[in-house]
Amino acid sequence: MIDNEERHRFEETENGLIVFANYREHEGRYVLTHVEADPGLRGTGAAARLMEAIVAHARAHELRLVPRCSYAVAWFKRHPEAGDVIG
Repeated sequence: MIDNEERHRFEETENGLIVFANYREHEGRYVLTHVEADPGLRGTGAAARLMEAIVAHARAHELRLVPRCSYAVAWFKRHPEAGDVIG
């Protein structure tokens, strides 16, 4: 996973296709505004793997995440063990 700071999004490439999560920085936190997978990756778990990588990145860099898009909100509800990075 890479943090594409220029485009304000976290990105992962799988099989040559991109899954990404847009964010905006607000008061030192990363607000996740949109998660999207290329149509060829939908239904494969690519977005969930990206979210796992984002959480690992947040932990490693002591970042706080604020889920705002419906996918990110639902993912965090299904993964309460990742709640330590929400803030």
